[in-house]
Parts: sequence; structure tokens; C-alpha cells
Amino acid sequence: MTVNDLPVLVGASQLLDRDSEAALASTPLQMLSEVTRAAARDAGPNDAILCAIDAIALVEVLAWHPGNGPRLLAESVGCENVSAEYECLTGGETPVALINMLAERIYRGESEVALVAGSNNIRTIRNKRKAGMKIGWETGGAGKAIQIGETTPGSSDEEIRYGLDLPPSIYPIFENALRAARGLDLDQHRTAMGNLMSPFTRVAAANPDAWFPTYRSPEELTTATSQNRMIGFPYTKYLNAFLDTDQASAVLLMSQDKARALGVPESKWVYWRGGAKQNEAQWFASSRSDFARCPAIAACHNAALDRAGLSLAQIDAFDLYSCFPVAVSMACEMFGVAEDDPRGHTVTGGLPYAGGPASAYSLHAVAVMMDRIRSGSAGAGMVTGNGWYLTKHSALILANRPGEQTTEPVFGTVWNGDEAEAKVPAVEIQPEANGEARVETYTMIFDREGRPARGIVIGRLNDGQRFLANTPDDFALNQQIVEKEFIGQPGRVVHKDGMNRFEPT
Repeated sequence: MTVNDLPVLVGASQLLDRDSEAALASTPLQMLSEVTRAAARDAGPNDAILCAIDAIALVEVLAWHPGNGPRLLAESVGCENVSAEYECLTGGETPVALINMLAERIYRGESEVALVAGSNNIRTIRNKRKAGMKIGWETGGAGKAIQIGETTPGSSDEEIRYGLDLPPSIYPIFENALRAARGLDLDQHRTAMGNLMSPFTRVAAANPDAWFPTYRSPEELTTATSQNRMIGFPYTKYLNAFLDTDQASAVLLMSQDKARALGVPESKWVYWRGGAKQNEAQWFASSRSDFARCPAIAACHNAALDRAGLSLAQIDAFDLYSCFPVAVSMACEMFGVAEDDPRGHTVTGGLPYAGGPASAYSLHAVAVMMDRIRSGSAGAGMVTGNGWYLTKHSALILANRPGEQTTEPVFGTVWNGDEAEAKVPAVEIQPEANGEARVETYTMIFDREGRPARGIVIGRLNDGQRFLANTPDDFALNQQIVEKEFIGQPGRVVHKDGMNRFEPT
């Protein structure tokens, strides 16, 4: 290949609505249409740019089931030449994966101008439900879009039984495991989480498109208060991704030849240099062989760098997926980025502070990274995505110059790490566990009054079998569990009335 074959990102737009009342709030189609038009204007004043779009990919929009969303969007903005339509299934890795996929189509000559767009309207959904209003969003769009993404659910039936069914309960099991693997006590770990995430709030405070443009100190983030209650130990509210937003974003990419033909100034060009996607070998969270490692992160991110022809040291800016602190610290651990790296870990402020618009967050990160590169504050940047529970990973590299690749790029899922790790089988769960055991990892779910309410344990019987369990409904015991190191704690698990219960000894 030649450098002239590399696609370029030429337009981007973001939109947020914090204030509209439920009856006046924009629909997903209205927000998607607005950011699509704005992304085309960002590329240049030529009206032909919008009309030249021939492929549209939509990140999943929660609770919107229009029929064919990409077709409906094309009709809304007047794109008459769209011949390829894609809709994504759930996953925070999907915006980056879609850009990589469309870059491949452009490189292969299957497309000239492509759009990736996403909208999150959970704030409006909640407000309408509180008001007893129907959602009433638009439907339509002839034909059927191609579905992109895995259909396997994020949690197993066994995990759901014990409460491992939502991000606030699952990410803590990785956080606590990584803490123990690093040899940190609870106080040291609390300090480390605050020091990691406080710089995110500083970036958000300077981001005009952030949902919470407010700086918070490390102590403010990690101290449980009435305004910052504990949710899933060790995470307070301020350490959780914030999904209740109305946000939308769109990114436009095209071939260099088409960009020239449409008169897009080269000052607008941001070169797509490479991308990768990789899933963990063990899909369900409870089946991981090591809760303190995610080898597919290293495989994915290193593959993206290799394909870009760049080293880690040559990346000037990062946006590491940041739904919870462990998503950042695990990426740092596996990828070799220091937690105090002066380059920082976000360009937006991250999902807890800039806003976590469901599956579409990384599209906002790409838009901001484009601004960084265009302005000259970064020569090369990396944006990553993460789907389900540190399960699906994606990465792309953007830069202000095309580089010197001489081989055809590889865009899809290719394991680029330790082949032995790629072949490690999933750990099986013993559904009816009885006997002496120890804790591998855990979390404690708190109620809305700030009381520890439900302990979730992943443990091993003395014979090595893994089990899931809850702790007894005992406030004093649950309080003790969150006040001392619980990983490695011996105890006894009993299967009764269809459930495993673990009690420490």
C-alpha cells in the first residue's frame, strides 16, 4: 500500500442537552441528524460533502428501535447515495471498531465517504417515564441494516443469579483483584484510585462538551458521603460511569482522493493510521483465569500500534476507556502506560465526568482527539474502547501525517499476544458448592441509604473448583467485609435453597 491509500477523518461533531424538559427533548433521530450535518460542516462548506456519504454506521441507541436507523438518518439529512447501512449491538468497543471497519472499506475501494454516529438519550427516557409519558420516537427506514457485533450476552445465567449482571457490580471484582495483586491495602488503594481519576475531572472541567465540567480532588472522589454514596465496593458514585445523559456525536471519514475532490482542506485531515479489535479468550467475567489480568488488552493495543508503525513513546495523547477506574488501571497494567504518565489518559474527561453515553462514548473521544491533532497539540493519538466487562477491546491510532506503511493494513480481530494465553480455557463454575473455600475476588453492593447490602463472592473450594456465592444477610458481617482485605479470606460455602452462601471463618 502507499500512504495515499490511508483514509482520513475529516469531520466531527458533538452535541449535549442537559436542560430540555421531557416534552421538549430532542429525539435520537433529531440529535443524530444535527451532529451529522455539523460533522459535514466541520469538514468544509461544500454542500456536496453531505450528499457524498455512501455508508452510514450507527452505534446502538438504547431503547430506540426504528426499523432501519441508518436509512432513517440518511433520509433525514438528505443523503441519497447511501448503499451500505450498519447497526451495532451493545458495546463500548463499537465506535472504534466501526471506524476501523469503515476505514477498511474505504481502503479497499468499497466506499468513498462514511459516517459513524451515535446518540444516547437515557436522561430523556428517565424523565419521560417519571412523567408518565410515552417515548414516542420516530420509526421507519426501508430495508434492514447489517448488524455488527457479538450476540453473546455479557453475563451468564449463573452470574445473574448472584448479582453479577450490571457494570457497577462486575467491574469491582476486577478492581479488588488488581488491588490485591499489586499488594495494596485498602487505604493505599483508595488513594491510588483518587490519584488516577482526579486528573480526569480536571480535563472534564476544561471540556465544553463535558456533562460535568467540574474538578474534584482525589479525596472528594473516593470519600463516601450523602452526595457520593458507595455503590459497589470500592466504588463511590463519582467513580462510576454516568449514563444518564443526552449526548450525540458523529465522525466523517473518506478517501484522500475524495477529500481532494470535495475540496476538504488538508488542515482538516486526520490520518487513520491503524486499528485493532480483540476479545478476551474467556468471555464471561466469572470464567476468567486471572481477575488481575486482561491479556487481550495488550494484544489489541499493541497490534494497533504495530499497524500504525508507531511505538508507545510516539503517542502524544490517549483516551483510554474509563467507565470505572479499573478499566484505566488494567489498560495501564497490560499495555505499559504509567498511571501517572504526563501525557494523561483522557482527552474528554472520561465516562464518569465527560459523560458516559452508553455504547457511543469513544466516538466523542475520537472527535476531541481530532481537535487535538488538528490544533497541533498532539501529533499522534490513541483511542480505545471496551465492551461488556473488560471483555471486548478495540483501539485506533490517529495522526497528523500518514506514516510510511508498506504492507496492507490488518483491521479485524487478530490475536497478537501470547498464544498460550489465547488458548487458556474458561474456568468452569460449580453451581452447587459445599465445603471449605477461600475468596478469589468479591464486591459488596450498597443500598441507596449507604448500607452494605449484598456481598458477591467468587471463590475456590479446597479442591480447586470455582463457585459464585452471596454472603449472608448480616449487616455487621457485611460491614466487616468492606473494612479489611477480603481476598484470600477462608470460609465455608453452603448450597441451600438453590443458592450458594459463603460465610468467612
